[in-house]
Parts: sequence; structure tokens; C-alpha cells
Amino acid sequence: MRITFPESLPVSGKRDEIMEAITKHQVIIVCGETGSGKTTQLPKIALALGRGKCNAKPGQKGQLIGHTQPRRIAASSVAKRIAEELNTPLGDVVGFKVRFQDRLSRDASVKLMTDGILLAETQTDPLLKAYDTIIIDEAHERSLNIDFLLGYIRQILPRRPDLKVIVTSATIDADRFAKHFESAKGPAPVIMVSGRTFPVEQRYRPFEESRDYGLNEAIADGVDELWQGNAAGDILVFLPGEREIREAADHLRKHLSHQPVMRNAEVLPLFARLSQAEQDRIFDGHTGRRIVLATNVAETSLTVPGIRYVIDAGTARVKRYSFRSKVEQLLVEPISQAAANQRAGRCGRVANGICIRLYDEADFNSRPRFTDPEILRSSLAGVILRMKSLHLGDVTQFPFIEAPSGRAIADGYQLLAELGAVDDANELTPMGVELSRLPLDPRVGRMIIEARDRKALDEVLIIASALSVQDVRDRPMEAQQQADQAHAKFDDDKSEFSGYLKLWKWINEARGGAPSLPSARAQKAMAAQKAPSQAYLPVERRGGAPAAAAVAAIPAAPAATHKLSNRQYEQLLRQNFISIRRLREWRDIHTQLLTVVTEHKWQINTQPASYEQLHLSMLAGLLGNVGCKSDEDDWYLGARGIKFYKHPGAHLNKKPGRWIIASELVETTRLFGRGIAAIEPQWLEQIGGHLLKKQLLDPHWEKKSAEVVALERATLYGIVVYNNRRVNFGKV
Repeated sequence: MRITFPESLPVSGKRDEIMEAITKHQVIIVCGETGSGKTTQLPKIALALGRGKCNAKPGQKGQLIGHTQPRRIAASSVAKRIAEELNTPLGDVVGFKVRFQDRLSRDASVKLMTDGILLAETQTDPLLKAYDTIIIDEAHERSLNIDFLLGYIRQILPRRPDLKVIVTSATIDADRFAKHFESAKGPAPVIMVSGRTFPVEQRYRPFEESRDYGLNEAIADGVDELWQGNAAGDILVFLPGEREIREAADHLRKHLSHQPVMRNAEVLPLFARLSQAEQDRIFDGHTGRRIVLATNVAETSLTVPGIRYVIDAGTARVKRYSFRSKVEQLLVEPISQAAANQRAGRCGRVANGICIRLYDEADFNSRPRFTDPEILRSSLAGVILRMKSLHLGDVTQFPFIEAPSGRAIADGYQLLAELGAVDDANELTPMGVELSRLPLDPRVGRMIIEARDRKALDEVLIIASALSVQDVRDRPMEAQQQADQAHAKFDDDKSEFSGYLKLWKWINEARGGAPSLPSARAQKAMAAQKAPSQAYLPVERRGGAPAAAAVAAIPAAPAATHKLSNRQYEQLLRQNFISIRRLREWRDIHTQLLTVVTEHKWQINTQPASYEQLHLSMLAGLLGNVGCKSDEDDWYLGARGIKFYKHPGAHLNKKPGRWIIASELVETTRLFGRGIAAIEPQWLEQIGGHLLKKQLLDPHWEKKSAEVVALERATLYGIVVYNNRRVNFGKV
């Protein structure tokens, strides 16, 4: 096997310096712009230094060169590229391992993988003895996995003096990594490798969004501007997610089909969940014009060849934890300046480039300089769960590059205790172990586990996904009354959660032509005829009769006349003030939750869940948001002495009752509870038994029953759940 280094790559020019640094130090930081060749050449440099299995001395069991990537799509495409450069079949010398694929022979020397795979291997190989070299690529992305790995590797270095570690990063923040790996010799050495770059011209093209003009039109205009006068060259367009990419692709294909010159341009998507064949098309040679629509995988992980122009929508999908609602939400946010510059830099690689930004310069200048690391925007309950399941030790002692605040850690433990995931010593309970296996927000995970046991998964997946996005019901300033009228048909008497089910049912049936819910007025009239109303809180009747179904009987849809076209359907949603964009996000998250449940082979209930089954499941994730109505006023007493009010926009057509739960508490002019549902106080004992504090008062002898009796009082976070319950004092 001959190892050659393409002279055109900046990294090749620095290889002697890099080799010398690896020989002298245990950890080195290699810093270079995307396209400097660091990802493909560093493993070859390690091979040339005599590392990896193929260099093992006879009789020795060789070790691997491990090479981590933040994304699956990068791990597989980089492995293919290096194997090609070494003229060896994929898997022989260089292979990869990702979540659902393993292309690695027994004797391979270089193993590409996602950082999650290497983290999982610390469970079975705590000192990572399978490796003699570890390359952590794209460390500037600062995902949780990367932060865990950097901290973990720093802990094991003293016990593995033979292990060499190479951390690579785009030019941001190299000093932070160098300090993190400080040794007796001082900070780790940083080697700068400049990328090959040509000047890139920035053009700002902000647009006003209106009914007839949106992001897709702005992209099409950008393409026309870049290709005017018959200019050629491939275009890379950055969008926040898979769904936006599919929509933009459809719009662009239509737009280009009307133009004789551009009619044959290829429009290719690029995102993490693409099939292998579709990914490969991006890297195949081609002669005609091409537009690649990508998420931020193409920002640093992957180098798309031949790009002359970039169009940047300026947004990305980012996971953020809200201290307020105590759940993580996926939000589309403006990207940082560093990310925007990375994106622009993608078109200055072959020749002078042009980058069109679909926002203005003032907007760019007001953005944060760097993207904040994932640990600072994650639920620490989730982080602590993962660390405990990976046996990474105590979160306060772990050598993070940026440690989370004490407040966030305390907040995380408190939430885990509320969910029953840790015991008094903060160790994982069986429930905690189960939660740590779900790649979900811990609160949502807890609802889903309860729903699995109570046969309410079908309903809870709909509601849990609704809580992870903004409400799909639009209430525009200029049409609040019309919107409220349109939404009234989805309101329930007792529970906004049941309202979500009505809404979901209507949305899915409306497609068939006729919407399935009568207006709010018609529903009231029907309820009056059917006295007694079915919407009371169903409490099990003594005779063993089943509780009423969760949602009051909804009449079936009139026979569907015909299936609506996309345009008619969107028209109908707009008439009912339902946001099409947020509805898509609701559906996306519902599909993700469904995938997790299917992977665990859990059964979805076919019988509708009762009000009780459904709300017991929701309560399991929301015990800290219980409220008990005050006798004299409109407020509710909540956990730890807080007072909150029912949100004025609550989608309920009656007062909810004395005991409620809220899906989130929001502070605006005062503290409001949103997502409200009535519950029964005895449910708190069933679900929140581990949190109840009990006191015995007034023990006295009762002649009649000949025993000492005391009165018991139980509180949940300071709210009295029951009082004066007689208990036998002798048994206590």
C-alpha cells in the first residue's frame, strides 16, 4: 500500500510539522478551514507514522486509528474517500461504523465513526485500548457528544501514555482546546493549516415575506441572479431542515422547467437521513448545471465538490432547553456569524465565489459571533441521565470545556427526582435507566413510558409532540375574533390535551374533503340533547363500568366527497387559522416519537384511551406543574408556594375545576399556566407517591375499634393533597 499526499491540499505541506508534533506530544490541535484536507489526510499521516493495525509488529495485536465525525453521512463519505486515495476496497484498510451500518474488516486500520459510537464503546472498553490514535474531527461543533469525549479522553490520558490524540477544528476557538489538554509541557500545540481560498463576494438580498412571496421564491430569484447571462457553476443552498429542502427542490424544479437553458439543471438534496445512493450522487462527477440544497451538514462536515455560488437562508434548526417550560424545543433560529462565514467560505474553493445572503448586513452584524455549545442549551436532566448511563461520573466533577452553571445542574437533578428517575442519593432508579435509553427529552420520555403501561400511547404521542412545538393555532392581531371562532370547535370542557386530540383528528380528516367536527354551537346543542353530558371527568363507577372515553363522542365526518388537493387543503387550514408551517413541525416530531416507540417494539393501543388513562400518563411528566384552586380568588396554588393563573387564551369552554395540571408555566404580566387539564387529587398518590410528604397528627385511642388512630396529611411540593385521613397508628 502506497501512501501519497495530494500536493494541492494545504495539509500536505504541513505534514512534516504535524508528524513531528505527534511524535513529541500526546495531544495536538490541528486548525484549518474546511477544505484544507485535514479530515482525509490526518489518518494517512498517522498510518505513515507507523500507527494502525497494518503497521503492527509480527505477533502483536495491532490497534486502530479511530476517527470521529459529528454526523453519519460524513463518517461514511470520508471513509470512502480515504479508501479511494489509498487504492484499497472500502472496509479493508479504511472502514466505517455508524448506527445502522458497519463496513469494517477484522484487519482494518482506520475506523471512521460518529462520536456517539466511540462514546458507547467506552462502556465496554473504558481505556479505549482498541485504539492507538484517536482523531476527534470538527470539534468546534461542540455537540454534547464531542464535549463528553473531550472530557473523557482527558481523564484517561495519564493511564494511556501510548495513546495519541488529534483534535481538529475550524479556525474558531483553537486556544480553548489547547488549554483543555494542558500538560506538564504547557498547552497542547496548535498547528494552523490555511484552507485554499479565493475571494468571495457577499451580496445581501433580504426579502419581505408575504402570501405570494416567501423563502422559495427568494431562492429562485437568487438562482436567476447567479446564472444570468449564461454564467455556469454549481450552487449550494443552505436551509434549516429536510422539509424545507424538499419544498424548495419542488419549487426550483418547476421554476427552472420554464427556462430553456436551465431546464436540465439537476436539483439534489443533501441531509443526514438520505439513502446511501442519494448521498453518493453529490460526489459523482457531472457535466451540466447543478443546485445542491443542504442543511448545515455541508457547512463543515462535508465538502461538496465544484461549488461556485452559495445562497444562505441564514437559519438552522437548533435544540434549546427552556428553563420556563422545562422541555427542550427544536426551533428554527438565525445562525451565528461564524456559521454564516463557514457557509460563505464553501464557494471560494475552486475560483472566485459569490454568496447571496437572504438577510441584510445589519441583521448579520447583530448576530452572536459563535454558535453556543449544545451543553449550554440542553436540559441538564437529559445530560445527567446520559452521563450516568455512560458511567461518566458526577456532572460537577467532570472536566467539561465549559461547565454548566450550578443552577442548571440543581434544576436538572430536581426534574429527575420529580420524574422518579433518581433516588435520594441521586443514583438512577429503574425508571431512570429506562429513560436514559430513550433519545428524548426526559419529561416527554416519562409521559411515553407511562402511556405504554396505561395503554394510551396513541394519544400521548400526539399530545407530547404538540407540546414540543409552538401551538399550530394562529391568532393574528387583525383577526383575533375570527380565529377564536374558528378554533372554538376544538375546545374541550375539561382538558386542553383532549382539545389537541380533537384538533389532530380534524386536521387528518379534513384532507378527505369534509371536515369532521361540527361548529362549537352545534356541539353544544348536541350535548344538551344528550343529557347527562359526556364530558364530565370520568371517575371509575363503583359497579365496575368503564370510564367514558377521553374525548366526548365526536360525530363521524359526513361522507367524504373527494380528497382535497394540496392547495385546497392549505386553503382550508388557512381559513381555520391553522399555521401550515407549525403543523408540519408537529407532524415531523410526531413521526420521530413514533419511530422511537417502534424501535422499542412497544404496542400502540387500538382502543381509545379513557380520560383517566390519558391524563395519568401526562401527569407522570408534569408533577411539578400541579395546581389547586384557591377558595377566594382566581389563582391556583402551585408547587413550592407559587401562584399561577389560567392562561387567558386557554382553549377550554368551561372552568376546568379545582385540581389541574399545566403543560408549562409562562411568566408574562403574571405567572400563567398553559396547556391546562382537570385531574382528580387521588391520581397524585398513584403517580406522585414518591414525592408525597406525610405527617401524622393527633394520635388518639378509639374505644370502638380498640386501636390508636392518627390523622394523616399528605403534601406534594407543599400543596395539601389530603387531610385528616384516619390511619392505624400501631401499624406506622
